[in-house]
Amino acid sequence: MDSQQKRLQTLLDQLTVEHRANLLDFAEHLLSCQPSPEVPPESEVVVIPRPDNESVVSAIRRLSHSYPMLDRNRLLNEASSLMARHVLQGITADATIDQLENLFCHRYQALQPDSSQEGG
Repeated sequence: MDSQQKRLQTLLDQLTVEHRANLLDFAEHLLSCQPSPEVPPESEVVVIPRPDNESVVSAIRRLSHSYPMLDRNRLLNEASSLMARHVLQGITADATIDQLENLFCHRYQALQPDSSQEGG
């Protein structure tokens, strides 16, 4: 076990059960945000309905699949910030998922050719 693993284990041992679960959720989120070798992204949104009692990590995965054309690295910072607010500040999962859905939707709309036109 290297020094980072030992440090992480020491910290993990000191956390409550609830905070351990939050830390695991956050680690899964970070893993889901890593670039993965995939086929070229599609240009259309794939609507995946939001299930009842969805976790924030599952929502990020669902939205990443719903919006395959978005650059996951660009979303990482904002999605990580929302995830951290959920885990560390106690923002509800539903409110966090609503914010994530808005984030993905706005990023998609910004890619659309007519998104810079006000009409007229």
